[in-house]
Amino acid sequence: MEKGHDPREFIRGIQQILINNTIRIGFLFGAGTSMAAPLTDTAGKDIFDDKKRHKPLIPGVWAMTDHIISLITEQEFKDALAIIKEELEEAETDEEKRKSVFMLENIISSIDQKLRVIGKGTLCGLNKDEFKKLRTIFQKEIIKLVAVQSNEEINLSSSCRLHKDFAKWIRYAARKHAIEVFTTNYDYLFELGFESQNLPYFDGFVGGYKPFFDPVSVENDKLLPQWTRLWKLHGSLGWGYDTEERRIIRSREISDDGIVIYPSMLKYDDSRKQPYSSYIERLSTFLKKDDGVLFICGYSFGDEHINDTIMNALAQSKSTTIIALVFDENLNEQSIPINIGRRSNKVMICGNKKALIGGTFADWILKREPAKEDFEFIDQFFDRDAPTPEKEKGQGDEEMKATGRLKLVNFMDFIEFLIELSYPTNDIKS
Repeated sequence: MEKGHDPREFIRGIQQILINNTIRIGFLFGAGTSMAAPLTDTAGKDIFDDKKRHKPLIPGVWAMTDHIISLITEQEFKDALAIIKEELEEAETDEEKRKSVFMLENIISSIDQKLRVIGKGTLCGLNKDEFKKLRTIFQKEIIKLVAVQSNEEINLSSSCRLHKDFAKWIRYAARKHAIEVFTTNYDYLFELGFESQNLPYFDGFVGGYKPFFDPVSVENDKLLPQWTRLWKLHGSLGWGYDTEERRIIRSREISDDGIVIYPSMLKYDDSRKQPYSSYIERLSTFLKKDDGVLFICGYSFGDEHINDTIMNALAQSKSTTIIALVFDENLNEQSIPINIGRRSNKVMICGNKKALIGGTFADWILKREPAKEDFEFIDQFFDRDAPTPEKEKGQGDEEMKATGRLKLVNFMDFIEFLIELSYPTNDIKS
């Protein structure tokens, strides 16, 4: 038998997890889940690019980088960025990685490093105040790209349909323990989805007129025991600091100096401050308890403080496991998610074509030909490779391939799976 992981067995296992309502369920969602939301026009129709692919409601890091740099017109800033690009490329020894080092996180990190040492002098032709201005430009433009709720040229209700469907699934999932959602995204897509379905949730803020962050309530499971938890690990639009009351507050107004962790190497230091430290501790607590499953989707394992929290907590748990769905066609032995997954047999790293399960990294392969009644079920989550002719072996017919791609690594397909496979008799999509 060819070595590989059977996607049918994998999916059946997830089904059993979801059917058992005593298992604690959590989700860690990264930027990929926001990118999966489609950009729409005011009529609610999806907008496509030249290659007939959905345009994302919120662009990915590479598109963000290109967009922000294109807006910078000051020649002194353009010259400084050219020098930063050259420095980043020279510091990277890997030829392939060198082509992709000039991206948002590395650019902001370089600016931050220069701000720490510049003093009263100049670097890259800029003084300290000019570097602060350049960083502010990046911060403001990131917020503009993420604050899609302010864009009157889109149909937000249609664009948020995946997040609305996720909220519907939670609403119909009769579970003993509240579902916990951890996300690194600043945007309001999960809040919009939850509220569209009248799904009660708690995010650590209390109060009505000017909600304030209460770290004690984050730790209290007895407070609103059945409400969904929403923990925003990198902050959120609308969070700010009330200087009079000396506390973190939440409002609908978005300030330029809002409380979010911008992508840079300093985000590990920022994560040890409130409110992030309470949320990180909550993630650790969830994983340390037994009989839990954390599904990861849209997260590339690029945040070391989150990765360390996950692995340290797993080491202290007897039965909690992680199922990571990684949208990566080129997942290989050297990939960051695989290297992290090898640190614990409690972690499954599932890519498009390959997976790391039980310490074995191998292809997705159907171990046996499905029965006719199983074909529709399998096609819901597994896209088999096209059949190939075997004439060179003296066979005139095409041979059905057992390898293929796991669809669930796509957030859209994962949400459809949660609804269709968990509650096949309930028409909860209507």
